[in-house]
Amino acid sequence: LLLLAATAGRAGDARQEEAVRALARRLLGPRAAAVSLSVDPALAAGGPDIYRLWSPPGTGVAVAVEGSSGVAAAAGLYRYLRDFCGCHLSWSGAQLRLPEPLPRLRAEIRAAAPGRYRYYQNVCAQSYSFAWWDWARWEREIDWMALSGINLAPAFAGQEAVWQRVYRNLGLNQSEIDKYFTGPAFLAWNRMGNLRRWAGPLPPAWHFKQLYLQYRIVERMRSLGMTTVLPAFAGHVPQGILRVFPRVNATRLGHWSHFDCSYSCTYLLDPEDPMFQVIGTLFLKELIKEFGTDHVYSADTFNEMTPLSSDPAYLSRVSNAVFRSMTGADPKALWLMQGWLFQHQPDFWQPAQVRALLHGVPLGRMIVLDLFAESKPVYQWTESFYGQPFIWCMLHNFGGNHGLFGTVEAINHGPFAARRFPNSTMVGTGLVPEGIEQNDMVYELMNELGWRQEPLDLPSWVTRYAERRYGAPNAAAAGAWRLLLRSVYNCTGVCVNHNRSPLVRRPSLRMDTELWYNASDVYEAWRLLLSAGAQLGSSPTFLYDLVDVTRQAAQQLVSDYYLSIRQAFQSHALPELLTAGGVLVYDLLPELDSLLCSHSLFLLGRWLESARAAATSTWEAEQYELNARNQVTLWGPSGNILDYANKQLGGLVLDYYAVRWSLFVSVLVESLNSGRPFHQDQFNQAVFQVERGFIYNKKRYPAVPVGDTMEISRKLFLKYYP
Repeated sequence: LLLLAATAGRAGDARQEEAVRALARRLLGPRAAAVSLSVDPALAAGGPDIYRLWSPPGTGVAVAVEGSSGVAAAAGLYRYLRDFCGCHLSWSGAQLRLPEPLPRLRAEIRAAAPGRYRYYQNVCAQSYSFAWWDWARWEREIDWMALSGINLAPAFAGQEAVWQRVYRNLGLNQSEIDKYFTGPAFLAWNRMGNLRRWAGPLPPAWHFKQLYLQYRIVERMRSLGMTTVLPAFAGHVPQGILRVFPRVNATRLGHWSHFDCSYSCTYLLDPEDPMFQVIGTLFLKELIKEFGTDHVYSADTFNEMTPLSSDPAYLSRVSNAVFRSMTGADPKALWLMQGWLFQHQPDFWQPAQVRALLHGVPLGRMIVLDLFAESKPVYQWTESFYGQPFIWCMLHNFGGNHGLFGTVEAINHGPFAARRFPNSTMVGTGLVPEGIEQNDMVYELMNELGWRQEPLDLPSWVTRYAERRYGAPNAAAAGAWRLLLRSVYNCTGVCVNHNRSPLVRRPSLRMDTELWYNASDVYEAWRLLLSAGAQLGSSPTFLYDLVDVTRQAAQQLVSDYYLSIRQAFQSHALPELLTAGGVLVYDLLPELDSLLCSHSLFLLGRWLESARAAATSTWEAEQYELNARNQVTLWGPSGNILDYANKQLGGLVLDYYAVRWSLFVSVLVESLNSGRPFHQDQFNQAVFQVERGFIYNKKRYPAVPVGDTMEISRKLFLKYYP
């Protein structure tokens, strides 16, 4: 574990100090002058991060914040803004109404992080959320990361440009490279060896823009004292490698998910083939020459892929080869690996196999992300990863789906239990959602827990959260949040937050309408939030939450109408089928769409226009928009991972989900009228044309909201509140 200390402390103190002061100016404007920020690594004495806050007497400075790193100082600043100024910062907005004058502290406050790392980002989020980001959006995210105390994060942009350079140097031609890289919205799975070619190729301009972004991302992250994680070689290679090196020992992997070999079945180099070290070291040296390094590298050889052999000796050789290809370029290398594979394929990854893979790397030279620890922790059945350090991670979200969800009790107690585990090798906590910009409360809670030594009192915490988020105390809003806390946000047992609501799934007569919570709690929270609108209606974060809770209530109502439709069809009750189907298709779904269209963060146009904005030509813009549309719908050429990344967005609800439901109701009505049975297979073929039609409909969706959120929510409430 001593090697973990090698990754602590990046930029010099003065550079980190300047970076955190610049962050404060971006956040607070001229008011930042009343806050003194400084960085002194000696504060931590070689241990985890520490910050301290105090009010110096007889100066114009309201509060002084000193951190052992730029990130620690930023976390201390947010602690002051949150707990003493009643402020709030999240993906959906900021509430930064500062008191005048800024409050002074009666006594010094010190906080020490319980572990070395607070990690953030999931490899999938690079595609589900970050795919089209420009520097302005990345800058906001890195600011939020620093204020949240995050000090370890991937920097994955631009890697395809470096890989292209390496492949060309090895003798591959451009067409062989173009047949390997996917389009921008699917690169996460290309990098893990799951997918190739789909929605590609990558235009040259994409590489230039991503390199430019990566320079800025790593510079900013390091200037704040964050440790950047760079990608390394996991063993997957383009088919062109076999042409250039015909004697190389590479095996074609099986197909991934529901993709056939035209887009999956990538080649894996045998770890004992000499070319494995040549390619791995060549790539990493090129990457380090381009971006520098903090000595932590990410590689996932078997993400959702079954290894060629379960022989422990083979698995040890694989992990040892991956690690040696890192140390060949950087003798100080630390390997950061996702632990997803162990819980995803537990039949294959028995204790002997897990131990072999982990022990192929010297102890302390690997950090494992226990990726789904809030629901399926792996450390408990692997004796704390057999001695390798691990980070307790909250996955929380799949596919970037909308839907109110949380496992608050599990995250409030899980990290503390993991630290107390016999011979625990836990070195920190992490946030690893597949998609972001949803359920702000859960991430605020997890970030706060990353700095705590014991669990929180959740009902009182969420009451304060509501007050900070909206900038004023309001009994109705606080009551709504306590209801949400005990219901949607308190899933217990093995909880998978993948939205399976009939609203966002291809209609059938066998749809899942089960809830893990009491639906009436959401309806009551909706009523309470609407009643708080007179006082809080000018708060952007309040309006976001009103849309989100109304959307959740509408999602529940869709399930109710679906059950009525199914019951009417099975009972051969045509009038009831026409009534329930008519309300769903012609009123509820259009009303939900108009609600979503009233808020900028719930617009399909925002996602599509950001894709087009990343392009440098009309042809690129068309390609990127098709990437963006396909990802949130068919996810592949033929619905291979259909609706996995479903979103509830204005435009998508009306022109995709509602059109599917309209067809479904029409087919059921026709079945009752004609006496012919309903065939799901025939319906699937017909509805696929509708789904594909949406991707190619050429319609431009607005990126600017229309309509009054409060009015639309109230109208829905008056019509539909049960």
